[in-house]
Amino acid sequence: MTTQSATVTAEEYSTNAPYQRPWYWYDWANSAFVTTTATVLFGPYLTSIATEAACPGLAEGADCTTDLNVLGLPIDPGSLHPYTVGLSTFVGALLLIFVGGIADRTKRPARLMGAFAGVGAVAASLMFFVEGTNWQLGVLLLMIASICLGASLVVYDAILVRICHPDDRDKVSSRGWALGYLGGGLLLAVNFLMLSNEDTFGGTGQAVRISMLMAGLWWGLFSLIPVLGMWQMRGVERPVVAAKAGVVGGTFRQLKDTFKHLLGLPQTLLFLVAYMFFNDGIQTVIGQSSLYGTAELGFSETTMLTLFLMVQFVAFGGALIFGQVARRLGAWRTVLWGIGMWVLVIISAFFVPEKALGALFALGIGIGLVMGGTQALSRSMYSQLVPRDREAEFFSLYQALERGTSWFGAVIFGVVHQITDSYRPAILALVVFFVLGGVLLAKVDMPRGIREAGNEVPAVV
Repeated sequence: MTTQSATVTAEEYSTNAPYQRPWYWYDWANSAFVTTTATVLFGPYLTSIATEAACPGLAEGADCTTDLNVLGLPIDPGSLHPYTVGLSTFVGALLLIFVGGIADRTKRPARLMGAFAGVGAVAASLMFFVEGTNWQLGVLLLMIASICLGASLVVYDAILVRICHPDDRDKVSSRGWALGYLGGGLLLAVNFLMLSNEDTFGGTGQAVRISMLMAGLWWGLFSLIPVLGMWQMRGVERPVVAAKAGVVGGTFRQLKDTFKHLLGLPQTLLFLVAYMFFNDGIQTVIGQSSLYGTAELGFSETTMLTLFLMVQFVAFGGALIFGQVARRLGAWRTVLWGIGMWVLVIISAFFVPEKALGALFALGIGIGLVMGGTQALSRSMYSQLVPRDREAEFFSLYQALERGTSWFGAVIFGVVHQITDSYRPAILALVVFFVLGGVLLAKVDMPRGIREAGNEVPAVV
């Protein structure tokens, strides 16, 4: 039985190996939106639109004391973007679980991924029309784009299991992440030059809108490479559970079985809990680094944008380096070392003197090196722990945890700042997430978990 299964698996990997090259390109495609729009530009831009709606003609630097009326609730304009991100994260986390069930029952997964990417890219491109006081359109488009991004990534991550042998997943996943950082960094560099010459494009607002349009078009156009390149790739056979219930009808019954199955895979569940903690730390560092640099260390927004650009390109190399190290030490040990490096980075950030430019950029190099590597290898590690024919369902849980719990760190960061009135102890408090995540990950028995999931144990784990 084991020999037969291994032979079939080897044949499938050989058949699907040519899909690796187009698969890489979806990281390149969606990272432009993640970097340029979601991370850098849209938050401040939506806030300015909301502020103009609440306080028309407000003098620059003055505080807006009027709230927006959102479904009868008073919302401060400065809180609109965080609340929108939080709502889209919550809604997306719920929907992604259903997306995974549908994806595992789809015969052509790349086409489903392309559908989600297409809708998301259209929403991202339409952000060009968010101007004046039309914050409602901005909120709607951000939610659509964010939810579609998460849905497309569920399918994309699940395809990884189908296109490469377990021994090659660390390498393939790392290359995808690296290409994503490179693509996102290149477009952000172009957008940075545009914003530096804003008068050429009709002012700051117009330059921002054109940049967001470029990010949406980048996402949509480059998604054609993986979608068309994997167009003929077949999905899994229909699962046994609710096989005759149809795509949507059988999904609900399938989900119940998925959670039941997860409870029977203790190592997979333990990995997910560990990932929830250390990924929350990573996301909070990424999300709050600009605020820490400007408000606590006294650097300008231009300096922080330059730093972010540098981090993108360093992360490109970091993902590749971690992938090579994992081939020798295994992904499990490499990620544990990466978590230890994250702790050192945060402690170093606590001691960076105000306006010490050299120390800031040294810190950025450290963040870039560990950021791409830990995220890429976490994806490939988890792919070893998911049962065959349920990849998308289990990766929907992975994405839901990544998005649905990523506000814990931001809340801790905000609470500590409110208590101490300083961002230094707030950034230091994030060490707890990495320590907890590292301790839990150290307890994961990867070979046992891989065997429990019914998968082949790689030569180096």
